[in-house]
Amino acid sequence: MTEIMKVLFPGAHTTIQDEGRRGYQAYGVPVSGSLDLFAHRIANELVGNGPHEASLEITVLGPKLEILRDCQIALTGGDLRAFIGSSPLPMWRTVPVAKGSVISFKGVRSGCRAYLAIAGGFDVPEIMGSRSTYSRGGIGGKEGRPLKAGDILRKGPGDVSGGERSLPDAFIPEYPRELNCRIIPGPQAHYFENLHVFYENPYEITAKADRMGFRLKGPTLTLRAEAPESIISEAIVPGAIQVPAEGQPIVLMVEQTVGGYAKIGVVSTPDRWRLAQLRPGDKVRFEPVDIETAQSLYKAAMDRLDEIHRILNTLTAVKGGKT
Repeated sequence: MTEIMKVLFPGAHTTIQDEGRRGYQAYGVPVSGSLDLFAHRIANELVGNGPHEASLEITVLGPKLEILRDCQIALTGGDLRAFIGSSPLPMWRTVPVAKGSVISFKGVRSGCRAYLAIAGGFDVPEIMGSRSTYSRGGIGGKEGRPLKAGDILRKGPGDVSGGERSLPDAFIPEYPRELNCRIIPGPQAHYFENLHVFYENPYEITAKADRMGFRLKGPTLTLRAEAPESIISEAIVPGAIQVPAEGQPIVLMVEQTVGGYAKIGVVSTPDRWRLAQLRPGDKVRFEPVDIETAQSLYKAAMDRLDEIHRILNTLTAVKGGKT
């Protein structure tokens, strides 16, 4: 495949991710995939890729990338002050980039993670049905690891979509420094004697926040006298909130398959995508909802992605003179 990018500087943690690796959790292989699936999906939409193509997930300190061939890209998610040469790189739209251009990032303005997609996708091997990087297991992406200086990235067989697209402003998310997350309570929520403080107070994102989980800091949660001190490790899902012995919650993300601590509940899927954009020092509040409400939130998020797909394809058809 065609060589498309050279990594001059890798950034803090830049990995190749897609929608995840499903069906292997029973073997200890986590889902992985993009933490902010909305931003990842829209980046692919903007360059005409299918939803399953991989993008670059760029965390806080972005990379420096040399473009080796004329191409079209899109950058979404957190605003990490991206530039092409000395000019700002527009976000949430298709951008043509010439061979020899250098993309760089100057620092966080909002959010935490940006997603860079290229028309045609990134050409890395599919492992267990996914191109996602699981760096702790050395699986997927670029040799199972974050990018490093000197890496050459290749694009897949697809070509440009035939038109430039931009996401309407009404669909561009904001990334506040304090977020409200809806959660489905259970399965061990009843173990805690002061659960009310969990819902009544904000918790701060600590520096121990990565793709495996976000450790939080706030009021200490205590177990009821009759609750067991530990539980048998059991399967968990992304967004599960577990509480270890010290009483400070951990929101599990996409790189863990089992947990042995009591779990308060699970963050709704679209709120987990937004949670991924918080950085250390930001705060989160939690609100309990029933499973029917959580299902409605998920359906609304997927309907929104479908609506964006229709709008962007209509815009491309009109600009191309096909309607």
